[in-house]
Amino acid sequence: MELLKGRPGNAERRLDKEIRVYDLLDSLGIDYQRVDHEAAMTMEACEEIDRVLGQDVEEDVSICKNLFLCNRQETEFYLLLMPGDKPFKTKNLSAQIGSARLSFAKPGYMEKYLDITPGSVSVMGLMNDGEKKVRLLIDEDVLDKEYFACHPCINTSSLRFRTSALTEKVIPAMGHEPVLVKL
Repeated sequence: MELLKGRPGNAERRLDKEIRVYDLLDSLGIDYQRVDHEAAMTMEACEEIDRVLGQDVEEDVSICKNLFLCNRQETEFYLLLMPGDKPFKTKNLSAQIGSARLSFAKPGYMEKYLDITPGSVSVMGLMNDGEKKVRLLIDEDVLDKEYFACHPCINTSSLRFRTSALTEKVIPAMGHEPVLVKL
């Protein structure tokens, strides 16, 4: 694995949803690095990727855990960003957002609203949620790091850019007002 600057030079075998992520980041003037790798389906699989993403900066960089959740009625949907090493307890989150009985949303909703599949969940999928059906929840610890890492809507590449670019440019461009939570 190699840390590369910016978008791939050859987009021939890349999915449209991945290219749309690079188009968005480029249009916002965001400096980002990329690592291409085998499909990473779990946080454990991301450990080596994290090492590559952090190789030329002074802090550890890690892909955050992205959970796609819904209420019991499947009428409210949430994308939760949290540190990968932090345990998730639905009770703590439910109380903070006033939604009882949270569970993982079905993959069909993930594809419908975010144009992503399980294992590829990413904040970048919110750019595909034109109807604003998904609420963005961010654990405050994610914002404490200088760098943010995520997939570009596929799990065979990973990106690194400054957390300030996420909060000041990317999220506003996608039109999703984040709700900060403490897990």
